[in-house]
Amino acid sequence: MTDSQKLDLLLSEVKEVKTDVCLLKEDVHHLKTDTQTLKDNMQKLNEKTEVLENRMIHTELMLENEIRVNIQRVAEGHLDLSRIFHEAMEPDSEVEMLALRVGMLESDMRKVKAKLA
Repeated sequence: MTDSQKLDLLLSEVKEVKTDVCLLKEDVHHLKTDTQTLKDNMQKLNEKTEVLENRMIHTELMLENEIRVNIQRVAEGHLDLSRIFHEAMEPDSEVEMLALRVGMLESDMRKVKAKLA
């Protein structure tokens, strides 16, 4: 093999290596682009997660400070209404007892009248 042929062979090999390096550079560039896209997507996801966490904290605070208190007020109002209803029903019970007693007294008076007559 002559020097010229050796040189041509070396040049050919260098061109192949150069082509391979260019392809590697392109691949690395694509990888960098993909990595940046992934980083951007992760950042967006982190932002959305933070928004959701803030909304959840706000909802928990509202539940604890407003809704629970309002439910307790409604329950207390219900108990008051129930107590008032039962108090209102007591006179009806007393009237029924009096009606029974009057009925028994009327019955007793009929018996007394029947004995006296």
